Amino acid sequence: MGTNKRYAERVDRQLGQRADEAATRGLAPTSLTDAELELDSLPLTKTPKPHEVRAWVRYGAVAVKVTARAVAWTPRAVALEWEAPSGETHRAWVWASAVEAADSGRLNRP
Repeated sequence: MGTNKRYAERVDRQLGQRADEAATRGLAPTSLTDAELELDSLPLTKTPKPHEVRAWVRYGAVAVKVTARAVAWTPRAVALEWEAPSGETHRAWVWASAVEAADSGRLNRP
């Protein structure tokens, strides 16, 4: 008996999501520090219309790729908001290289 190739990718994705949820349950995302952000010397852009993005965020030692909204950015970092599986809104600053537009294009940053 073989595997059902039609659903294998979907099942793998669901198992990965469940593992991410279990590994991050009760944790807050890790955000860049003020020193890393350098907001006193780098230009900050805030947008009234957030951009939908996919981004790698960390919860301690666990990295998770989330669908999020980019609400602000500098040339080096992006401020994100997203809903965790628990229903809470999480927020964190991540390095700009960890973010891509949800439509797989480049995120327009200064």
